[in-house]
Amino acid sequence: FSGSAVIEADPQRLRQVFLNLGLNALDAMADGGELSVSTAERNGLVSISFKDTGKGIKPSDLEKIFFPFFTTKEKGTGLGLSIAYRIISDHNGLISVRSRPDKGAEFSVLLPKRHELH
Repeated sequence: FSGSAVIEADPQRLRQVFLNLGLNALDAMADGGELSVSTAERNGLVSISFKDTGKGIKPSDLEKIFFPFFTTKEKGTGLGLSIAYRIISDHNGLISVRSRPDKGAEFSVLLPKRHELH
C-alpha cells in the first residue's frame, strides 16, 4: 500500500465492489494462486488494483465483462461486475481490466482523491 489516500465515497458500496473483485479473483484461482491488492496515488487519483494469477479472461470476453447478465460461470448471474462498474462510475471513477489467458487478470479501480481543505 502506498500510504494514506483519502477519497470521498460510500463505504458500503465500495466494500461491495472490492468484495466482488476479490471473490472473482479467488474463483479464477480454484487450483491455487496469488491475489495481490495494491494502492497507488498519482495525478489526483487513487488506484486500487486486484491482480491474480488465475486462468485469466479470454480476449473475446474482455469487452463484455461489464455488461449486465454476461457470465462465464455456471452459477453466476452476470451482475457482479456490471454493478461494480456502476458503483465506481457513480463515484466519478473508472474500473478497467487487463488480462491474458492462463496468466491472470488485473482489475484497477481509479477514484478521485478528496481535496483537503486547509
